[in-house]
Amino acid sequence: MCAGGGAVKTAVITTVRGRGSHLRRQLQGLALSTQSADMHVVVALGDSRVGEIVAEEGSPASVVELDAGEPVPIAHGRNQGAAAALRGSAQLLIFLDVDCIPGRELIGRYRHTAAQRQHANALLCGPVTYLAPPGPGGYSIAECQARVNPHPARPVPSDSDVLPTTEYALFWSLSFAVTAPTWNRIGGFCERYRGYGGEDTDFAQCAAARRVPMRWVGGAHAFHQFHPTTDPPVHHLDDILRNASIFHERWGWWPMQGWLAAFEATGLIARDNGGCPYLVQDH
Repeated sequence: MCAGGGAVKTAVITTVRGRGSHLRRQLQGLALSTQSADMHVVVALGDSRVGEIVAEEGSPASVVELDAGEPVPIAHGRNQGAAAALRGSAQLLIFLDVDCIPGRELIGRYRHTAAQRQHANALLCGPVTYLAPPGPGGYSIAECQARVNPHPARPVPSDSDVLPTTEYALFWSLSFAVTAPTWNRIGGFCERYRGYGGEDTDFAQCAAARRVPMRWVGGAHAFHQFHPTTDPPVHHLDDILRNASIFHERWGWWPMQGWLAAFEATGLIARDNGGCPYLVQDH
């Protein structure tokens, strides 16, 4: 990749399972971007409707269909999406969760930042605004783009700035970008993780272990569409316990501490003398 700021072949990668309306809004948002991606790879995780939705929206996205059961193999899906993009000679990979509508400048800001020598080998992260529930008519893409209010738990550089960080624990996979060499250096997502939680924290730890710098990219805004959640996410309890144990085995410390503490406080789990969480009642 050149350091002089020239355009680089860019792929947006999205995994989808049962979020058809969210996918539609994302496709509509991408169509309004000030810079277009060269490819949009949509990975359908056992969701037969994805191809129809892409066609109905008139999107040029390519669909990779995977035979995926439960727990959902999100890490595997992202890796397969990246592999498809690299086969298409993509030089910059932008990962965007299906819940997220891209800001108009998201692609351009990631592309511009990755083209700078001091950032070309970094893990690039953009700010994410969590949207309120939509009205009866659903979201208006234009209105969403005007409601920039990034999540307060993450850094928010000004729109033209790039902020270096060593806080890899703050990485989230909602919206991030890496060059192809950096993706290969990190090694992709660990596919032992299935279902909800842990795979993004693991990915950031892999980046840190391989001395990949991390940056927050101002102006690369994404807008997370509302969907109902529970706090703590009890319906993902089995996934979180399994994935937390995998993470501890790999890195020696427990991730998702807030959720584990909340599960313990409600009596769903306990911990043995080594700190390992386990179920104490049916759920």
